[in-house]
Amino acid sequence: MRIVEVIAPSRLQAHLLEMARTRGALDAWCGTLNDDGRVAVRMVVLEEERQALLDDLQSLLMEEPSARIVITPIEATVPMPAPGEKTPRPEHPRSRKVSLEELYAGIAKGATLDRNYLMLIVLSTVAATIGLAEDNTAVVIGSMVIAPLLGPVIAFSFATCLGERSLAIRALLTTLAGLSVTVACATLVGYLWPVSVGNHEVLARTEVNIAHVILALAAGAAGVLALTSGVTSRLVGVMVAVALLPPAAVTGLLVGKGEFDLALGAGLMLAANVVCVVLSAQFVFLFQGVKPRRWIGVGQVERFTPWDWILWSLGCLLLLAGLVLAILWRNGALSL
Repeated sequence: MRIVEVIAPSRLQAHLLEMARTRGALDAWCGTLNDDGRVAVRMVVLEEERQALLDDLQSLLMEEPSARIVITPIEATVPMPAPGEKTPRPEHPRSRKVSLEELYAGIAKGATLDRNYLMLIVLSTVAATIGLAEDNTAVVIGSMVIAPLLGPVIAFSFATCLGERSLAIRALLTTLAGLSVTVACATLVGYLWPVSVGNHEVLARTEVNIAHVILALAAGAAGVLALTSGVTSRLVGVMVAVALLPPAAVTGLLVGKGEFDLALGAGLMLAANVVCVVLSAQFVFLFQGVKPRRWIGVGQVERFTPWDWILWSLGCLLLLAGLVLAILWRNGALSL
């Protein structure tokens, strides 16, 4: 459950209370009139009805520049709603337990390129490099968990589904910056430090096959399902399953050592992981009902046009097909 608080001009008070009633809010009440002519209307809403109510509120308040919507989680309420008290509406995704507004606020944070992000990238790269050099699996897994590389990749998929160019560009730049810093740091370590590149942890990231592609697709879909269902603790398993940091660090290590053929294999694994996560995340977001919409205070977002969608879809499919062909060629299953 959530408390949806709407701060809007007082002339909309009756309309807001009626909207709360028709959308099945468990309770609704108003605050006192503010000096600026606005009033706060609070509604207790079940998760099944939350997105439908928020969509209606966005449409109602679109032309109200002073309006604001605040969503607050509820730990418990007395009396508790009876089981089956409200029935989910079939036209809204039943499996997405987090509203689009909450998803946007949480996912957009992962696309922020700041000092903390870069510091985490450097520290996780150092940890991964040490684990790879020492053939220490536990250290490598630890570096996967603290690396913030998965966040901007999912944010990019979310932005393309939502049709918001600004968030997509920001997420793309953050992803490229993180991967570039990782490869650069690992290349420097590989050049200056006498690291053995023949151990298991390093060589395991230079061999990629179709199974890795399937794993990345499944893990990316699982990560988005965890986000949209509100169970973010499951993301730890996704981070380990489709880790972007180790292949990026191995690529840099091998480049620093001059092992360019092995570095190509690690780079291919990294590219496959990124592309598969983006594609599977997009399909799940679309299945969960994430689509372009209008936002209060912003108006119509800069959407992708139908041609943008067609070109983007074709580009992704061609890129995935190219990666599969490259993997088959590298493994000797395809001759040119």
